[in-house]
Amino acid sequence: MFRFLPETASDYQEVEYLYDSCFAPGRQALSSYRLRAGPPVADLSRLVRDEYDAVVGAIRYWPVRAGGQGALLLGPVAVHSTRQGEGLGGLLIRDTLERARDAGWSRVILVGDAPYYSRFGFQRSLATALEYPPPTNPDRLLALELHPGAMAALAGMVEPWGDHPMTPE
Repeated sequence: MFRFLPETASDYQEVEYLYDSCFAPGRQALSSYRLRAGPPVADLSRLVRDEYDAVVGAIRYWPVRAGGQGALLLGPVAVHSTRQGEGLGGLLIRDTLERARDAGWSRVILVGDAPYYSRFGFQRSLATALEYPPPTNPDRLLALELHPGAMAALAGMVEPWGDHPMTPE
C-alpha cells in the first residue's frame, strides 16, 4: 500500500535523508544544485509513503530560465533501494508531468539517462541548443515539450529562475 502525497515543510528532513541515501555524497556540488535557488515548485513536489508511513519515493521540480524562457528542471527523483523496481519513480514522474501541464508549464529539462527518461518523452534532440552549467555531460541534457513546439527555437544558457515572477510559460 502506497500513498502519493504533496511534500510539506514537515517532510523536508525525511525527503532529504532519502536523497542522501540514493545519491552519492556531495550531491549538492553538482551543477544542477546551482540552478535550484529558492524553493522547489510546491505543487509539483510529491512523495510516496509506504505502509509503515516511511518516505520511499520523492520528486521535486525547480523553476529555471532556459534560453531566457521559463522552464521546469526535473529532479531530483529518488526511490528507496528497498522499493526500486516497483514502478514508483515512473508513477511520480508521470503524475507530476501531468500536473505541470495542467498548471500551464510548457517545457521540462533534466540531466539524466536518456534510456530511462525517454519512456516519458524526454529527448536529447530537444535540448541540443541549450547550454548547461559545467561540469555537465551535454549528452545527458534532455528536454520534454508539455505543449507541442515549446522547445522550438529555444537556445542558450540554463540559469536559475532569478527575481522573475514565478509563472508557468
